Amino acid sequence: MTDTSKLGFSRRGLLGAFAASVVVAAPTYSNAFGLLRGAGDIRRIRMYSGRTGESIDTIYWIEGKYIPEVMKEINHFMRDWRSNDVYGIDARTVDIMAAAHRLMDVKEPYMMLSGYRSPRTNAMLRSQSGGVAQNSLHLKGQAADLRLKSRSVGQMAKAASACASGGVGKYSRSDFVHMDCGPVRSWGG
Repeated sequence: MTDTSKLGFSRRGLLGAFAASVVVAAPTYSNAFGLLRGAGDIRRIRMYSGRTGESIDTIYWIEGKYIPEVMKEINHFMRDWRSNDVYGIDARTVDIMAAAHRLMDVKEPYMMLSGYRSPRTNAMLRSQSGGVAQNSLHLKGQAADLRLKSRSVGQMAKAASACASGGVGKYSRSDFVHMDCGPVRSWGG
């Protein structure tokens, strides 16, 4: 590997150049949790939040490593928007989201409905809906609820399930898919 500091550009600058260009990476097939099918040699995540008005379009993994600064940005983006609490998002969840997105072959970013949830937010949501788990993986930064305008809940769930790497919940009436890095399982309709 070349030491980029001797060449006059930083790792961050290199990443910016990658992000500024159209990145088409060949799929990587890995044994690691079975989730990297379709994720690519460079992993990218694209999301926006209708709640905060924020968006993120970033490469978070390159050369076999997660980029710590970018993972912090993802943690902030996926925070509990109600309490503004930030929690470390499990990188495996981001990998599942990115791999599913790539498998669907869409340019549209995910609309993130929920990432990390504080215990207080989770309790409030549980009091309003029977579909919120008491020990939700959202509490551990291991889940996300996502929507795409250009894909159905069934298509999104199928792509996430193809990763064979965690839980996939279909919420057709609410038009979103839950993806997590817990045990492989599926539910909903």
